[in-house]
Amino acid sequence: MYRNCIKRCIDFILSLLGLIVLSPIFLILCIWIKLDSKGPILFKQKRVGKNKEYFNILKFRTMSIDTPSDMPTHMLSNPDQYISGAGKFLRRTSLDELPQIINILKGEMAIIGPRPALWNQEDLIAERDKYKANDIKPGLTGWAQINGRDELEIDVKAKLDGDYVKNMSFLF
Repeated sequence: MYRNCIKRCIDFILSLLGLIVLSPIFLILCIWIKLDSKGPILFKQKRVGKNKEYFNILKFRTMSIDTPSDMPTHMLSNPDQYISGAGKFLRRTSLDELPQIINILKGEMAIIGPRPALWNQEDLIAERDKYKANDIKPGLTGWAQINGRDELEIDVKAKLDGDYVKNMSFLF
């Protein structure tokens, strides 16, 4: 019951409230991004969702428009050359993730769950299959992020995601 109905209701209500409360911050960030660099305000990227179905994750654009889009930033050679002035702040504070509230509202993501993998991160997707972590909606934040974010090895990240799936409840 919790996994199917209550969690979705909580996600919907909190994301709707978050969107309303944070709308002034959204507006300020949108203006800053537009003044800081050329290109759209939002960045869309193909990610893996529940049951390995693809969706477009939304983020505030933090990089120049000529940046390779299907590669994690930490895998780019000299990624700093692509990051805008506003982008440095947005990334440091994780405010670039705020538009994912819209993904949550639409039902593509949850507030808590495994972070959505890039469509081409086959090693992470395969490892998560072992722990059924691809069977639930990806989240804005999750157990693996709390325990190390991108610094974690793929097998450790997938195991932590699986721990969340196994123990998912209102309190975890």
